[in-house]
Amino acid sequence: MSVPFSLAAGTRFAVLQVPLQSTTVPILATYVLFAAFLSLTAFVAARNLLGDVSLRRHALVGPPIAAIAFLAATFEFPPYLALAAALVVDAVAFRQLHDLDRRLLLGVVVIHFVVSVILGAILFSLVALLGSAPV
Repeated sequence: MSVPFSLAAGTRFAVLQVPLQSTTVPILATYVLFAAFLSLTAFVAARNLLGDVSLRRHALVGPPIAAIAFLAATFEFPPYLALAAALVVDAVAFRQLHDLDRRLLLGVVVIHFVVSVILGAILFSLVALLGSAPV
């Protein structure tokens, strides 16, 4: 079985060998779902700490963080750099949305991270469990 990725001589980055037409829609759908998931968890985090907030405004939080994750995976950036960049972008987004002081901003970002990890782990486990069910 061949691997769809290979390293060209003298490069650090993987080169995709699968035709782009067959991968564009699934990649775009994954990005959109991941961005929506992050926007939803941003809303939950802000609502937890700030009270009544608008779901519509938090739709802008997820897409840049999802883009960081996709770029980091594509270009094989170290995970700690991707995580740091995502947390900084998350903090900037919440700062722009709510104009929070540092302490409250840190709380919202930490809660967003924790909610995203916990809910992501639950959803991934559910998908893995359903995928392993007998037919």
